[in-house]
Amino acid sequence: MNEFGLLLSKYAELVVKVGVNIQQGQVLIVQAPIETAEFTRQIVSKAYEAGAKYVQVEWEDEQVTRIRYEQASDESFDYYPKWQADMMEQLAEGGGAVLHIKVPDPELFKGIESSKVSRAVRAAAVAREKYSSYVRTNKVSWSLIKAPTRAWADKVFADLPEEQRIEAMWEAVFQMNRVGLQEDPVKAWQEHIRHLKQSQERMNTKRYKSLHYRAPGTDLRVELPEKHLWLGDGDENAAGVYFVANMPTEEIYTMPLRTGVNGTVSSTMPLNLNGRLINGIRLTFKDGEVVEYDADTGREDLASLLETDEGASYLGEVALVPQDSPISRMGRIFYNTGIDENASCHFALGSSYPVNLEGGTKLSKEELLASGANVSLTHVDFMIGSADLEIDGELQDGRIEPVFRKGSWV
Repeated sequence: MNEFGLLLSKYAELVVKVGVNIQQGQVLIVQAPIETAEFTRQIVSKAYEAGAKYVQVEWEDEQVTRIRYEQASDESFDYYPKWQADMMEQLAEGGGAVLHIKVPDPELFKGIESSKVSRAVRAAAVAREKYSSYVRTNKVSWSLIKAPTRAWADKVFADLPEEQRIEAMWEAVFQMNRVGLQEDPVKAWQEHIRHLKQSQERMNTKRYKSLHYRAPGTDLRVELPEKHLWLGDGDENAAGVYFVANMPTEEIYTMPLRTGVNGTVSSTMPLNLNGRLINGIRLTFKDGEVVEYDADTGREDLASLLETDEGASYLGEVALVPQDSPISRMGRIFYNTGIDENASCHFALGSSYPVNLEGGTKLSKEELLASGANVSLTHVDFMIGSADLEIDGELQDGRIEPVFRKGSWV
């Protein structure tokens, strides 16, 4: 086996053993771009070695997706197959796991009507609402991972000769996931998780009442629910099996108080929203709700996101990532939220994760809202971190203390 083959094998083993943490007799669905076939086959092999009962691969082809938006009838964009949603629900209810190689082309929907994409995304969200609730309450083990595709590599490494871009992307993916020739990635991740847990426990001990963000274009106060929980190193599913939902990950995160966000915030990186780039997001909040919004580019797409449902105009997640994180030090925008959010502090518009509230996974929608959580069909992260970001924490007794200075932990 050559050097690349060895690294690929290590990476496949890592996402199977740490990402979804496949157990004996478990069913796994792998959702993968067809360009990642070689890597996907490695995942399937490692999953069976780990004891999987059955592995099903759901191939995805973005060119086929674009053909739909160019040629399908108008009613197509309000349709999502019930059988597809039912399959995912049954997988979760049966204790299965999902591994998704998520690398959307940042230019996929260039020239496509924004309303078509928004309608299709909403139709999928409505049909998959029950499955999404299983994901947000950790009933199912799930993990989002990365692997290079031509369109993505061309966007991220446009400064390199074309023939070098895929290789450069693989090197970046291996690096950000701690996959190297001389190390055991599984052990490296165990150590990484230990460090994240320390930050998580420190914030849970503080029990901050609110966080105050300040940076150019940002002056925002975010209140936190009384029973909020910081998470970030991974979590356990309903059967008590530990998994890591995002690889790579450098964040710890919690939920804001739904009605307790006030002020203005500006994004610091482009947002790849389902194949549409939005730059320079600016939001103004009053009592939790977005009351003004703008963007340098993609304003129409931002508007469509905010109009998904009532909850889409409220925050559902607050995440802290130091500016000196390994991904941030790479000094490159990846146009992929799953990576860029781990180089930057970020917020998410839309649904909160019930796991970020004590006893939250046992609460109904109405009870979650009453407890201060947000409920929505959508959940979209956008990046707000920079070397200029300062964050203060307000303790329960009203004292103020620094949490972040110059974009990193105090």
